[in-house]
Amino acid sequence: MNTPLIRFVDPARDPWRPHADGAAPTAHALLSFAHWSALRDRWPSSMPVGVIVANTIDVETLADDLPRWSLVALQFPKWTDGRAYSQARLLRSRMRYGGEVRATGEVLVDMLPLLQRNGFDAALLRADQNLDAARRALRFFAGHYQGDALRSRPLFSRVEA
Repeated sequence: MNTPLIRFVDPARDPWRPHADGAAPTAHALLSFAHWSALRDRWPSSMPVGVIVANTIDVETLADDLPRWSLVALQFPKWTDGRAYSQARLLRSRMRYGGEVRATGEVLVDMLPLLQRNGFDAALLRADQNLDAARRALRFFAGHYQGDALRSRPLFSRVEA
């Protein structure tokens, strides 16, 4: 299987840092959506910025801002709340967002295959999750019949005659 794996975010080595209110813009600043909305017009267009998007936001309303964002961090406030899966799928499949889509919050090992299929390419695992188990979870299934954010066509239309 040559499916790209999700990158696991190491908080100690992650270049993305929360941006403090009132601070000057810095590269790899991570802003809440509300903070971004307040700074949008003043943020330098050449400076990489990441935005934390709550799972209650309709991502289709973000279309004008997406080209300026290098990272969209989608939130799982509870592992049972799957709205961020839908947000990621829309960002990748419908809106063609090419930057990093990161899963944050209550991200568990069991969620990883579905995160990947919906377009996430990075995950910040909950602190009690095992990294080796996470890597194994992404190799568990050799392939899927249905299309997804990685491959839009179902298996039967991908098989060469």
